[in-house]
Amino acid sequence: MDQTLNKKNDEMLRHMSIKKLLITLAIPSILAMIVNALYNLVDTLFVSMAVGTDAIGALTIAYPVQLIILAIGLMLGVGSASVFSRAFGRRDLETMKKAVNTAIVLNVLLTLTVSLITYIFLEDLLIFFGATEGNIDYARDYILIILIALIPFSLGVMMNNLTRAEGRVRIAMWSLVIGAGFNIALDPIFIFDWGLGLGVQGAAYATAIAKTSAFIYIFAQALSKKSSLAIDLKHIYKIDLKAAKEMLLVGLPSFARIAMGSVMIIVVNNLIKNYASTVDIATMTTEDIATMYQSIYGVINRLLRFALMPGFGLVQGMVPIIGYNFGAKKFGRVHEVMSFASKLLLAYFTFALIMIMFFSPALFSIFTKGDEAENIEQFINLGSSAFRIVALGFSFITYQVILSSGYQAMGYPLRAFIVALSRRFILFIPFAYLLTHYMGIDGIWWTFVVADFVTGILSYIVYKIEMKQLKTRIVRI
Repeated sequence: MDQTLNKKNDEMLRHMSIKKLLITLAIPSILAMIVNALYNLVDTLFVSMAVGTDAIGALTIAYPVQLIILAIGLMLGVGSASVFSRAFGRRDLETMKKAVNTAIVLNVLLTLTVSLITYIFLEDLLIFFGATEGNIDYARDYILIILIALIPFSLGVMMNNLTRAEGRVRIAMWSLVIGAGFNIALDPIFIFDWGLGLGVQGAAYATAIAKTSAFIYIFAQALSKKSSLAIDLKHIYKIDLKAAKEMLLVGLPSFARIAMGSVMIIVVNNLIKNYASTVDIATMTTEDIATMYQSIYGVINRLLRFALMPGFGLVQGMVPIIGYNFGAKKFGRVHEVMSFASKLLLAYFTFALIMIMFFSPALFSIFTKGDEAENIEQFINLGSSAFRIVALGFSFITYQVILSSGYQAMGYPLRAFIVALSRRFILFIPFAYLLTHYMGIDGIWWTFVVADFVTGILSYIVYKIEMKQLKTRIVRI
């Protein structure tokens, strides 16, 4: 066991001061998440500059496919990392090995299946996703290229979670930095006319190359002697059914959360398409209004991702600490890290809300193009107003994020599943249909606030109960 177990990380997770440990693990994750979210922004910015704001809507239409693949990667990544972390805490090398090898095989099989289904039914899927005449061609061009890189993309996401679980957060950070760096560097070369001039297709090629490069780096690091992941390439085809069942159950809430994000995008795009006729803009047709609002939603999605990612990076730093110490039955350390992380996360989300209130118009003005002068003012005003409304619920999601991630790290899949689904499915979709019926497209933006507020209050109550139960376990020991 000692040949594979990284003793330095073992000691760090078991004995380092919780506050110092959380900051140590969170900072690389936060930086990586910021860089990763930045490439999404830059990708969208370059496409809007080279092709126009209609193309932003196309990226939004194509996004559900990428989210499903991301959901698979996170499901297996979080699930296997939870199994791995608890085994790491017990120093159970055999279970650690089974978790990693099984996750790799399942990832390839599931991602390949989704890729083939998407390719075969692409046209029907685009219509189902809410594509308009103004963006369907762009969306088709983008997805057909992205499909070729979905397996390394999903594997890269999964390996990133496992790498953090063994305590090698810098490696996990650099894999995301490499992917984002390649994407940002290649985007202008592939997109603009002074380069290859491929437009939306160029953005897809840049993304495919970047995701593949990130996977190659992190997989190579996982095969090194410094890693505790113990990947067995000679027997990689072997699947441990018990490990597979556990990681799928534990990871299912992550899949549900991201997959429901995909469903949410589809619902919003279709609601925009259906209610565009209720918006009166003299210079625009109903079809143009729908395309513009889908582009506004696309920008909001990417700005939200950028604004929230540092918070999610903080939580990623928390997860291996909870998983390891829960497996080692050090419940006092679990309680301490959840308490400290929740305070930091609440402070950050509040700060993000304040920044959006001040800078929303300036942010939206970045995503406009000179030859669309007659519609620029509408795009900025409507978009910045919508973004401010959506951001009102930021502070309320703090305890939902803490609970969902904490439950997964501790191996409580059902609890994590319920928490993950509450905001994006149980509450959001019914409220979206209800509020758009009475408020039109503006009802979509207020749905975010209502769903965040209700989920936030319920999550806070459950969080307080769970923290009391952790204290009880400390006393028993």
